[in-house]
Amino acid sequence: MADTEQAPGKTALLIIDMINALDFEDAAPLQEAAEAAAEPILSLRAAADAAGVPVIYVNDNNGEWHSERSRLVENVTESDAPGRALTRKLAPRKDDYFIIKPQFSGFYSTNLPVLLPKLGVSRLILTGVAADICVLFTAADAHMRAYDLWVPEDAVASSDPQRTRWALEIMRNSMEAEIGPTRECSLADWIAKAE
Repeated sequence: MADTEQAPGKTALLIIDMINALDFEDAAPLQEAAEAAAEPILSLRAAADAAGVPVIYVNDNNGEWHSERSRLVENVTESDAPGRALTRKLAPRKDDYFIIKPQFSGFYSTNLPVLLPKLGVSRLILTGVAADICVLFTAADAHMRAYDLWVPEDAVASSDPQRTRWALEIMRNSMEAEIGPTRECSLADWIAKAE
């Protein structure tokens, strides 16, 4: 997509922290929840491709301060980390955007605040992990910047279903986010709501 074109529905799909080794202590519940969220995320990504909506990966640097996209992906996919299969399934493609973040929010110290206006984006679909940390912080920063938000409840995950529900309720009640699942609202429906 050229910088001068406007994204369909003024929308971008963000995939947050799904390039993930999931190799920390007590990661099993997050891995299970992330794997359940993978199919709705892939469905949204396919719909985004068909509609011409930009797909933007926003991912932790995983402590690799000299890293870049290919190294982050290879570090997981070429290891025996628990997140290897999930990362392979959701790996970014050549034309996907990729933002490396140093902290929880996708907006903090990244070029996301510059990229989104260049793409004509004012509406975001947030997916990924963890719903109660990085997705929530990204949503808060997006809300402060007046982005319309859809955080499909079936396309986000955390290590605790209660915390996922809690985070979704905060995003709905405090950030005016839509949280309906992808089976109830499609990307086409979301685009049609654009003013």
